Amino acid sequence: MICGIKKSGKPDLALLVCPAGAKPAAVFTTNKVTSAAVQVCRKHVKSPRVCAVVVNSGNANACTGKVGIDNAITMCAQTASLVAHRSCLVSRVTGCEPRNILVASTGIIGEQLPIEKIAGGISKAAKKLSASGSAGLDFAKAIMTTDTKPKQAVRRLKISGAKITIAGAVKGAGMIAPNMATTLLFITTDVAMTKTLLGKALKRAVGNSLNKLTIDGHQSTNDTAIILASGLANPPKADPIVSPCPRYKQFAKVLGDLCDDLARQMALDAEGATRLFKVVVKGAATRADAAKACRAIANYPLVKCAVNGADPNWGRIICAVGSVGVKLKPEKLLCKLGDITVFKNGAPRKFDVKKARRIVAQTEHTITVDLGAGKQSDFCYGCDLSAEYVRINAEYHT
Repeated sequence: MICGIKKSGKPDLALLVCPAGAKPAAVFTTNKVTSAAVQVCRKHVKSPRVCAVVVNSGNANACTGKVGIDNAITMCAQTASLVAHRSCLVSRVTGCEPRNILVASTGIIGEQLPIEKIAGGISKAAKKLSASGSAGLDFAKAIMTTDTKPKQAVRRLKISGAKITIAGAVKGAGMIAPNMATTLLFITTDVAMTKTLLGKALKRAVGNSLNKLTIDGHQSTNDTAIILASGLANPPKADPIVSPCPRYKQFAKVLGDLCDDLARQMALDAEGATRLFKVVVKGAATRADAAKACRAIANYPLVKCAVNGADPNWGRIICAVGSVGVKLKPEKLLCKLGDITVFKNGAPRKFDVKKARRIVAQTEHTITVDLGAGKQSDFCYGCDLSAEYVRINAEYHT
């Protein structure tokens, strides 16, 4: 829906409605400064049941004080009223109050929301609610900021005879770093599961996907990942999932795969990005060291620039690893680009430079480093750094 938040005139407001209600779970940014939407959503997600999510793009509603909080609550109140009482909806929802609405915002920090425009947009969006694929695509487009394309994924599985669907839409192209990766993520599913287990599955899925993604090493004020479970896929005589049993593990694994898919889509649509690379660190003394080394490589501007230029410059990778204080043994250090070993036991190896360039020039490739200090490992995703990234961020506010 276009309600006039964005100067570009592009879609900037979306509604996600659960006519039968849904159990909610969410994870949020760990930034000490959070948007009004995050503050309100953290409270509302504690409700046992949620009716809808209202999202705006083009304005983060962050660093906006009490007015920002009031505006976020107003968005929830209006959405609740429309969902509960308007005949324009596909299906009315009973017992829907503001606390049963989740809210998210993304965009420019430090500007008050044009709440009158948003109110009009919510009313218009309510009239266009649909369960169609095109409506889902419209939702994915409306939450975008510097994204160049909508990002969606769907997975289907069977659990105890029930056909389960998990669908997700995500936005995020810049200000992305772990804990959690800067984004807005919305997932819906019809699985029947306790709220506690739903939250556990989401946290793990995000931890192994979006939290493994770093675009520019910077974290936003608005990061929000929400999952809503209606329970409607449950057969009449089947029990809901109430323990971390094999059924839960099956669901959690597929949810993780969906989130990994979305994280990869984000990396390839990052601001100015042309290539995605995965960093795998092995031989670390601790898991924390492995994670730290991964992110050091993926965040290092010189590594990112080398990837942009398809340059197999392994020296920058080794430099990044050695600069972050992790335990390593220089005489055992190893580095691989794809399947080519370029550095081993602390010394360079002869390798086919043209082949190595072709590997780095691929849309996706893997960098592997062994620290030679232990048995722990970890990974993360990164992308190249281009001149386009600077242009986009230099012109973002203006």
